[in-house]
Amino acid sequence: MRPVGVNTWVWASPLDDEALARLAVRVRDWGFDAIELPVESPGDWDPDRAADLLRELGLAATVVLVMGPGRELVAAPKETVDATRDYLRRVVDAAAAVGSAVVAGPAYASVGRTWRVDDRAAAYRELREGLAPVCEYAASRGVTVAVEPLNRYETSLINTVDQALEALDGLDGAALALDVYHMNIEETDIAAAIGRAAGRIAHVQVSANDRGAPGRDHLDWPSILRALDKAGYAGPLAIESFTAHNATIATAASIWRPLAPTQDAIAVEGLHFLRSLNDD
Repeated sequence: MRPVGVNTWVWASPLDDEALARLAVRVRDWGFDAIELPVESPGDWDPDRAADLLRELGLAATVVLVMGPGRELVAAPKETVDATRDYLRRVVDAAAAVGSAVVAGPAYASVGRTWRVDDRAAAYRELREGLAPVCEYAASRGVTVAVEPLNRYETSLINTVDQALEALDGLDGAALALDVYHMNIEETDIAAAIGRAAGRIAHVQVSANDRGAPGRDHLDWPSILRALDKAGYAGPLAIESFTAHNATIATAASIWRPLAPTQDAIAVEGLHFLRSLNDD
């Protein structure tokens, strides 16, 4: 049975030790296999304390990086790139501490930053140069950097699977993180795009097309899961949604209204739906 996780952003931002202790117990009791931990700022939550908690609860962890304002690897001053690399290494350290095999997210530019990319090949070379030392460091710690395409309103650099494959071509230690929400906007055929990413997928996030609970939408979920199976992805499906009070990226993600009767419903209904597909 494919594991299912949920991102703590469904309820809290930024995550801290107190919130994690409260949420992890609920996530375990609902029947999730994993909990996804955002690192908005290193030190918001203690990785060693989190590792002990999750071990006690029998929960696996996945870790996501957070490209808030000022975190850039492309078309940015050297000091900004250096600071971003330092941040990403700290995220890798957190992932290693809690046993996450990946750090996932748009590890190239801040969420919501868009600009006209006149020379895309040059921009992708710059990204590879900026990310290579982070990937090397991550590999030394047993962690893969999974780069996530975002929709056109949140970035102008990497929107599709094909662009991500081009951008990461030749970069050791980097893989893809796929988010079905973004794919619904940017891919003409989600299943076919997943197929083209076969062998490179290290993480998958899921939500309804409006960021609500998976299954309360128009997406062809059986087709998506079949495509992931054919692509060889056996990792968790992590439900990712947000509250309107997310401190880092809620404005860029455009969360302006409740997406379910309660935040709990996004997680619980999504879990039950994904489990039903697994059972089928």
